[in-house]
Amino acid sequence: MDVLVVGDANPDLILRGDVRPRFGQAEQLLTAADLVLGGSASITAAGLGRLGVRTALLTKIGRDVFGDVTRRAITGRGVELREVDRDDDTPTGISVILSEVADKAILTLPGTIPVLRPSDITGEHLAGVRHLHVASLYLQPALAAGLADVFGRARASGLTTSLDTNWDPTGKWESIGAILEHTDVFLPNANELRAVTGLSDLDEAARSLGDTTVVMKDGEHGARAWWDGRRVATPGHVVDVVDTTGAGDSFNAGFLAARLQGETVESALRWAVAAGSLSTRAAGGTAAQATREDVLALIGGA
Repeated sequence: MDVLVVGDANPDLILRGDVRPRFGQAEQLLTAADLVLGGSASITAAGLGRLGVRTALLTKIGRDVFGDVTRRAITGRGVELREVDRDDDTPTGISVILSEVADKAILTLPGTIPVLRPSDITGEHLAGVRHLHVASLYLQPALAAGLADVFGRARASGLTTSLDTNWDPTGKWESIGAILEHTDVFLPNANELRAVTGLSDLDEAARSLGDTTVVMKDGEHGARAWWDGRRVATPGHVVDVVDTTGAGDSFNAGFLAARLQGETVESALRWAVAAGSLSTRAAGGTAAQATREDVLALIGGA
Protein backbone atom coordinates (compact mmCIF):
# COMPACT_ATOMS: atom_id res chain seq x y z
CA MET A 1 0.00 0.00 0.00
CA ASP A 2 1.08 3.57 -0.68
CA VAL A 3 -1.13 5.13 2.01
CA LEU A 4 -2.72 3.98 5.24
CA VAL A 5 -5.60 6.24 6.24
CA VAL A 6 -6.81 6.01 9.84
CA GLY A 7 -10.04 7.39 11.21
CA ASP A 8 -13.79 7.61 10.84
CA ALA A 9 -16.04 5.66 8.48
CA ASN A 10 -19.81 6.01 8.54
CA PRO A 11 -22.78 6.89 6.34
CA ASP A 12 -23.86 10.48 5.73
CA LEU A 13 -27.55 11.20 5.23
CA ILE A 14 -27.56 14.41 3.20
CA LEU A 15 -30.81 16.37 3.13
CA ARG A 16 -31.32 19.28 0.73
CA GLY A 17 -34.13 21.74 0.22
CA ASP A 18 -36.12 23.26 3.10
CA VAL A 19 -33.72 21.96 5.75
CA ARG A 20 -33.88 24.55 8.54
CA PRO A 21 -35.96 22.76 11.20
CA ARG A 22 -39.14 24.35 12.52
CA PHE A 23 -40.38 22.60 15.63
CA GLY A 24 -44.01 22.33 16.65
CA GLN A 25 -44.51 19.29 14.38
CA ALA A 26 -44.26 21.40 11.22
CA GLU A 27 -43.75 19.16 8.20
CA GLN A 28 -41.22 20.37 5.61
CA LEU A 29 -40.62 19.10 2.10
CA LEU A 30 -37.13 18.24 0.86
CA THR A 31 -35.80 18.35 -2.68
CA ALA A 32 -33.30 15.50 -2.19
CA ALA A 33 -32.12 12.92 0.33
CA ASP A 34 -28.97 10.83 -0.26
CA LEU A 35 -27.40 8.13 1.90
CA VAL A 36 -23.70 8.17 1.00
CA LEU A 37 -20.27 7.29 2.36
CA GLY A 38 -19.22 9.76 5.05
CA GLY A 39 -16.37 10.29 7.47
CA SER A 40 -13.34 12.42 6.71
CA ALA A 41 -10.97 9.44 6.71
CA SER A 42 -13.09 7.25 4.44
CA ILE A 43 -13.78 10.07 1.95
CA THR A 44 -10.06 10.86 1.79
CA ALA A 45 -9.25 7.17 1.30
CA ALA A 46 -11.85 6.89 -1.47
CA GLY A 47 -10.43 9.99 -3.14
CA LEU A 48 -6.93 8.55 -3.07
CA GLY A 49 -8.19 5.31 -4.57
CA ARG A 50 -9.99 7.22 -7.30
CA LEU A 51 -6.71 9.00 -8.12
CA GLY A 52 -4.93 5.68 -8.54
CA VAL A 53 -3.16 5.54 -5.16
CA ARG A 54 -3.01 2.14 -3.47
CA THR A 55 -4.85 2.88 -0.24
CA ALA A 56 -5.95 1.05 2.90
CA LEU A 57 -8.36 2.37 5.54
CA LEU A 58 -8.05 1.37 9.20
CA THR A 59 -11.31 2.03 10.99
CA LYS A 60 -14.01 0.62 13.26
CA ILE A 61 -17.47 -0.11 11.84
CA GLY A 62 -20.44 -1.65 13.66
CA ARG A 63 -22.22 -4.90 12.82
CA ASP A 64 -25.44 -3.24 11.71
CA VAL A 65 -27.20 -1.95 8.60
CA PHE A 66 -25.26 1.32 8.58
CA GLY A 67 -22.05 -0.69 8.88
CA ASP A 68 -23.03 -2.81 5.89
CA VAL A 69 -23.70 0.33 3.83
CA THR A 70 -20.30 1.73 4.83
CA ARG A 71 -18.37 -1.47 4.02
CA ARG A 72 -19.88 -1.76 0.56
CA ALA A 73 -19.17 1.88 -0.20
CA ILE A 74 -15.51 1.71 0.88
CA THR A 75 -14.59 -1.50 -0.87
CA GLY A 76 -16.51 -0.36 -3.95
CA ARG A 77 -14.08 2.55 -4.25
CA GLY A 78 -11.07 0.23 -4.53
CA VAL A 79 -9.88 0.79 -0.95
CA GLU A 80 -8.60 -2.08 1.20
CA LEU A 81 -10.65 -2.10 4.40
CA ARG A 82 -8.84 -3.02 7.63
CA GLU A 83 -11.34 -3.22 10.48
CA VAL A 84 -10.65 -3.05 14.20
CA ASP A 85 -12.77 -5.69 15.92
CA ARG A 86 -13.69 -4.91 19.48
CA ASP A 87 -17.38 -5.61 20.10
CA ASP A 88 -20.64 -5.94 18.22
CA ASP A 89 -22.69 -3.75 20.55
CA THR A 90 -21.60 -0.28 19.46
CA PRO A 91 -23.64 1.04 16.51
CA THR A 92 -21.97 2.49 13.45
CA GLY A 93 -21.82 6.28 13.63
CA ILE A 94 -23.91 8.39 11.28
CA SER A 95 -24.08 12.06 10.33
CA VAL A 96 -27.21 13.86 9.17
CA ILE A 97 -26.24 16.84 7.04
CA LEU A 98 -28.70 19.68 6.48
CA SER A 99 -27.22 21.10 3.29
CA GLU A 100 -27.80 24.55 1.81
CA VAL A 101 -25.86 26.01 -1.11
CA ALA A 102 -23.61 28.25 1.00
CA ASP A 103 -23.63 26.45 4.35
CA LYS A 104 -24.61 23.29 6.17
CA ALA A 105 -25.37 21.92 9.63
CA ILE A 106 -24.16 18.50 10.75
CA LEU A 107 -25.76 16.26 13.37
CA THR A 108 -23.56 13.29 14.30
CA LEU A 109 -24.16 10.14 16.33
CA PRO A 110 -20.58 9.14 17.28
CA GLY A 111 -21.23 5.39 17.60
CA THR A 112 -18.08 3.56 16.50
CA ILE A 113 -16.26 6.77 15.48
CA PRO A 114 -14.46 7.36 18.86
CA VAL A 115 -13.51 3.70 19.35
CA LEU A 116 -10.05 3.73 17.70
CA ARG A 117 -7.01 3.74 20.01
CA PRO A 118 -3.30 4.32 19.34
CA SER A 119 -2.58 0.64 19.99
CA ASP A 120 -4.83 -0.29 17.05
CA ILE A 121 -2.19 1.10 14.65
CA THR A 122 0.33 -1.71 14.81
CA GLY A 123 3.71 -2.22 13.21
CA GLU A 124 2.03 -4.73 10.91
CA HIS A 125 -0.33 -2.02 9.67
CA LEU A 126 2.59 0.33 8.98
CA ALA A 127 4.78 -2.25 7.27
CA GLY A 128 5.21 -1.64 3.55
CA VAL A 129 3.31 1.67 3.64
CA ARG A 130 4.81 4.95 2.37
CA HIS A 131 2.49 7.42 4.08
CA LEU A 132 0.17 7.60 7.12
CA HIS A 133 -2.82 9.98 7.13
CA VAL A 134 -5.14 10.56 10.12
CA ALA A 135 -8.46 12.41 9.93
CA SER A 136 -11.24 13.62 12.27
CA LEU A 137 -8.82 13.63 15.17
CA TYR A 138 -11.10 15.31 17.70
CA LEU A 139 -13.99 12.93 17.12
CA GLN A 140 -11.55 10.25 18.36
CA PRO A 141 -10.18 11.50 21.72
CA ALA A 142 -8.50 8.20 22.69
CA LEU A 143 -6.60 8.19 19.40
CA ALA A 144 -5.69 11.87 19.77
CA ALA A 145 -4.17 11.28 23.20
CA GLY A 146 -1.54 8.92 21.80
CA LEU A 147 -1.18 9.97 18.19
CA ALA A 148 2.13 11.78 18.73
CA ASP A 149 3.73 8.44 19.64
CA VAL A 150 2.10 6.73 16.64
CA PHE A 151 3.40 9.40 14.26
CA GLY A 152 6.81 9.17 15.89
CA ARG A 153 6.89 5.40 15.29
CA ALA A 154 5.74 5.85 11.72
CA ARG A 155 8.41 8.39 10.88
CA ALA A 156 11.08 6.25 12.54
CA SER A 157 9.98 3.47 10.16
CA GLY A 158 10.45 5.75 7.16
CA LEU A 159 6.84 6.85 6.61
CA THR A 160 5.71 10.42 6.05
CA THR A 161 2.68 11.64 8.00
CA SER A 162 -0.28 13.97 7.49
CA LEU A 163 -3.13 15.18 9.66
CA ASP A 164 -6.55 16.74 9.15
CA THR A 165 -7.95 17.44 12.60
CA ASN A 166 -11.33 18.81 11.49
CA TRP A 167 -12.99 20.97 14.15
CA ASP A 168 -12.65 20.18 17.87
CA PRO A 169 -16.20 20.19 19.33
CA THR A 170 -14.75 20.77 22.82
CA GLY A 171 -12.66 23.76 21.75
CA LYS A 172 -9.65 22.43 23.72
CA TRP A 173 -7.40 21.26 20.84
CA GLU A 174 -5.55 18.94 23.23
CA SER A 175 -2.34 17.08 22.28
CA ILE A 176 -2.03 19.03 19.03
CA GLY A 177 1.39 20.55 19.74
CA ALA A 178 3.02 17.19 20.38
CA ILE A 179 1.34 15.63 17.35
CA LEU A 180 2.43 18.40 14.98
CA GLU A 181 6.06 17.88 16.03
CA HIS A 182 5.81 14.55 14.16
CA THR A 183 3.55 15.72 11.31
CA ASP A 184 4.95 16.31 7.82
CA VAL A 185 1.78 17.83 6.34
CA PHE A 186 -0.99 19.60 8.27
CA LEU A 187 -4.22 20.16 6.31
CA PRO A 188 -6.51 22.60 8.17
CA ASN A 189 -8.98 25.21 6.98
CA ALA A 190 -8.50 28.84 8.00
CA ASN A 191 -10.59 28.62 11.17
CA GLU A 192 -8.84 25.44 12.29
CA LEU A 193 -5.40 26.96 11.68
CA ARG A 194 -6.31 29.98 13.79
CA ALA A 195 -7.77 27.80 16.56
CA VAL A 196 -4.77 25.45 16.70
CA THR A 197 -2.22 28.27 16.92
CA GLY A 198 -4.21 30.94 18.75
CA LEU A 199 -3.08 33.45 16.10
CA SER A 200 -5.42 35.46 13.87
CA ASP A 201 -2.91 36.27 11.10
CA LEU A 202 -2.76 33.21 8.84
CA ASP A 203 0.83 33.74 7.67
CA GLU A 204 2.01 34.11 11.24
CA ALA A 205 -0.07 31.11 12.32
CA ALA A 206 1.34 28.83 9.62
CA ARG A 207 4.93 29.87 10.22
CA SER A 208 4.56 29.28 13.96
CA LEU A 209 4.28 25.54 13.26
CA GLY A 210 7.95 25.21 12.40
CA ASP A 211 9.01 22.48 9.98
CA THR A 212 5.49 21.19 9.31
CA THR A 213 4.20 21.89 5.80
CA VAL A 214 0.87 23.70 6.26
CA VAL A 215 -1.67 23.28 3.46
CA MET A 216 -4.75 25.39 4.16
CA LYS A 217 -8.13 25.02 2.48
CA ASP A 218 -9.70 28.41 1.72
CA GLY A 219 -13.09 27.50 0.27
CA GLU A 220 -14.06 29.26 -2.96
CA HIS A 221 -10.81 31.25 -2.75
CA GLY A 222 -8.73 28.12 -3.33
CA ALA A 223 -5.87 27.25 -0.97
CA ARG A 224 -2.54 28.34 0.47
CA ALA A 225 0.58 26.47 1.52
CA TRP A 226 3.60 27.34 3.66
CA TRP A 227 6.81 25.27 3.73
CA ASP A 228 10.56 25.83 4.11
CA GLY A 229 10.06 29.58 4.51
CA ARG A 230 8.03 29.74 1.30
CA ARG A 231 4.38 30.58 0.63
CA VAL A 232 2.12 29.93 -2.37
CA ALA A 233 -1.58 30.46 -3.08
CA THR A 234 -3.79 28.79 -5.69
CA PRO A 235 -7.19 30.20 -6.73
CA GLY A 236 -10.39 28.18 -6.71
CA HIS A 237 -12.28 26.83 -9.73
CA VAL A 238 -15.80 27.69 -10.85
CA VAL A 239 -17.91 24.52 -11.02
CA ASP A 240 -21.63 23.77 -10.80
CA VAL A 241 -21.88 23.08 -7.07
CA VAL A 242 -24.45 20.54 -5.90
CA ASP A 243 -23.07 19.77 -2.42
CA THR A 244 -19.83 20.73 -0.66
CA THR A 245 -19.86 17.79 1.76
CA GLY A 246 -16.42 16.14 1.86
CA ALA A 247 -14.77 18.64 -0.48
CA GLY A 248 -11.97 19.20 2.02
CA ASP A 249 -11.33 15.46 2.20
CA SER A 250 -11.08 15.20 -1.59
CA PHE A 251 -8.73 18.20 -1.40
CA ASN A 252 -6.55 16.17 0.99
CA ALA A 253 -6.56 13.23 -1.41
CA GLY A 254 -5.50 15.44 -4.30
CA PHE A 255 -2.58 16.93 -2.42
CA LEU A 256 -1.31 13.63 -1.04
CA ALA A 257 -1.68 11.80 -4.37
CA ALA A 258 0.34 14.47 -6.14
CA ARG A 259 3.10 14.54 -3.56
CA LEU A 260 3.38 10.75 -3.52
CA GLN A 261 3.97 10.74 -7.26
CA GLY A 262 6.73 13.34 -6.91
CA GLU A 263 4.92 16.61 -7.65
CA THR A 264 6.18 19.84 -6.04
CA VAL A 265 4.19 21.53 -3.28
CA GLU A 266 3.02 24.16 -5.79
CA SER A 267 1.78 21.52 -8.22
CA ALA A 268 0.23 19.41 -5.44
CA LEU A 269 -1.71 22.45 -4.23
CA ARG A 270 -3.20 22.82 -7.72
CA TRP A 271 -4.13 19.13 -7.67
CA ALA A 272 -5.75 19.57 -4.26
CA VAL A 273 -7.88 22.54 -5.29
CA ALA A 274 -8.97 20.79 -8.48
CA ALA A 275 -9.88 17.56 -6.66
CA GLY A 276 -11.80 19.44 -3.96
CA SER A 277 -13.68 21.56 -6.49
CA LEU A 278 -14.65 18.65 -8.73
CA SER A 279 -16.01 16.66 -5.79
CA THR A 280 -18.81 19.23 -5.25
CA ARG A 281 -20.59 18.32 -8.52
CA ALA A 282 -22.77 15.66 -6.85
CA ALA A 283 -24.32 14.92 -3.48
CA GLY A 284 -21.98 13.46 -0.88
CA GLY A 285 -18.23 13.27 -0.68
CA THR A 286 -17.44 10.48 -3.16
CA ALA A 287 -19.95 10.41 -6.03
CA ALA A 288 -18.10 13.03 -8.10
CA GLN A 289 -14.54 12.48 -6.90
CA ALA A 290 -11.94 13.20 -9.56
CA THR A 291 -9.74 10.80 -11.47
CA ARG A 292 -6.18 11.74 -12.35
CA GLU A 293 -7.39 12.60 -15.85
CA ASP A 294 -10.13 14.86 -14.44
CA VAL A 295 -7.60 16.79 -12.36
CA LEU A 296 -5.13 17.22 -15.21
CA ALA A 297 -7.89 18.38 -17.54
CA LEU A 298 -8.97 21.06 -15.07
CA ILE A 299 -5.51 22.38 -14.25
CA GLY A 300 -4.25 22.09 -17.82
CA GLY A 301 -1.65 19.43 -17.09
CA ALA A 302 -0.26 16.85 -19.46
